Amino acid sequence: MRTYRDLHPIFEDQERWTLPHVLRERARTHGDRIYLDVPSQGGRWTYAETLETSEAIAAGLLGLAVPGDRVLIMAANSGELVLSWFGAALAGMAEVPINTAYAGSFLEHQVRTTSPRVAVVDPEFAARFTTGSDAYASIDAFLVLGDGEARDDAIATLAGAGFDARPWTGLLSSAPVDLPEVHAHDLACVLFTSGTTGLSKGVMMPHAHMLFFAQEGASLTRLTDDDVYMCVGPLFHGNAQFLAAYPALLAGARFVLQERFSASRWVQQLRDSGATVTNFVGVMMDWTWKQPVRPDDADNALRCIFAAPTASSIVEGFRERFGVDAFVESFGLTETSMPFLSPYGEERPPGAAGLLVDEWFDVRLVDPATDREVEVGQVGELLVRTKQPWTMCAGYYGMPEKTAEAQRNLWFHTGDALRRDEDGWFYFVDRFKDAIRRRGENISSYEVEQAVLGHADVAECAAVAAPASTEAGEDEVAVFVVPLEGAEVAIDDLRSWCDERLPAFARPEYVAVLDRLPMTPSGKVRKLELRELAQELAATAAGAAR
Repeated sequence: MRTYRDLHPIFEDQERWTLPHVLRERARTHGDRIYLDVPSQGGRWTYAETLETSEAIAAGLLGLAVPGDRVLIMAANSGELVLSWFGAALAGMAEVPINTAYAGSFLEHQVRTTSPRVAVVDPEFAARFTTGSDAYASIDAFLVLGDGEARDDAIATLAGAGFDARPWTGLLSSAPVDLPEVHAHDLACVLFTSGTTGLSKGVMMPHAHMLFFAQEGASLTRLTDDDVYMCVGPLFHGNAQFLAAYPALLAGARFVLQERFSASRWVQQLRDSGATVTNFVGVMMDWTWKQPVRPDDADNALRCIFAAPTASSIVEGFRERFGVDAFVESFGLTETSMPFLSPYGEERPPGAAGLLVDEWFDVRLVDPATDREVEVGQVGELLVRTKQPWTMCAGYYGMPEKTAEAQRNLWFHTGDALRRDEDGWFYFVDRFKDAIRRRGENISSYEVEQAVLGHADVAECAAVAAPASTEAGEDEVAVFVVPLEGAEVAIDDLRSWCDERLPAFARPEYVAVLDRLPMTPSGKVRKLELRELAQELAATAAGAAR
């Protein structure tokens, strides 16, 4: 059986697998070279400047909290976001990145779960914390990014709600202090991933876990200090943080952080930045492919794209059109890093996610009802175990029951259905769990259901995944509702209700009203039947669009 053999750690001493160590080492070896490049701001920071600024931020944070505390970061892509993340790490604190689409109960749950002491926020998000909810009571200080009237208004809004709020820029003039020693097993990040049958869960990522994730990203793309890694995804996502920003730091490369993804501007951004490596998430590849063809599309320096997922039917055309040497792909979870990687530049069997990185992981495919291994070629639930300490998650923050459930029988249970062929290639088949993935976002079906159930005319609700209209689009959200007795649910009214309460990516594409939801004898919703109904809705919609 073939396995992946190209993973060679840049730093061999695993006790030093921490973000502070990497920052200091790269400032020593690459100090005058540009690390952070943010075209939308016109800002650039060398490796030495990145460390110096991050140390000042760390000193300021230590005046507000102590090592081990959590620092919430809710901001759009910017240099200050990256520096805040690094500053928290140098202070021995764990960052909690928050999706900028979140508000209301979505935001409250994640803040209440992690109890951050400090919050770094863009001005436009400040008012979301002034609802009077006790979920935000743990936050001792808000550090507001930006400048000018917008920042000052946000500070006034927060102060009016009783919070200590101040300009983020004040951190930059902090007096130097002795920074704490940070260890590989210390908590670096709490990154939320969608719930399957409940609320979203905060994945506890030790420093060694984050670094190993980044090391896999660097190996997968063959990243070196001659490369320019352009990132177009939001930094509150793990994909942008530890599969783009962090790998670039590890390799001594230049990290170009774009404000946001734009399919129409993508090629020009490549040219302007000199990017040699970039990544796609969800539908980005498909949207870029559908842009008008230009004769100079291949006039760029790009050699590698890390796509998750890869739209296999257009890979060859994409490679030729844009002059890309290699597409690479992987499979993993926030909790597990990436047990499967694809060899650089090698053709993969259609649909294959990758080969097992067997020097670092043990995996099994099992019957989810018994945890007993299935035969080669059969579909089973993926179970993962790491061979090195602290290179997988340490559990779910504040959710010991969920941690125990996921780690039963000494294996981490992913809830994902995969199969393996005789040659060792692994293929993602489906999800045993009920999470929905849309446009690069993981969505908790439970949280969607809870929002819909708040509607006055809805008695029951179930949310499931429906096929997307684009190959790499992953899923659409389908919602099935049962009205209260004597009531009627107007679909347009329900859509408006959802628009006001759900992030844009979580809003249902398909809504259907049923007399009853299909149930098991034990009273659980038969979501498999609803997925079949959702497929019919998607097929009907696709037929009507032709």
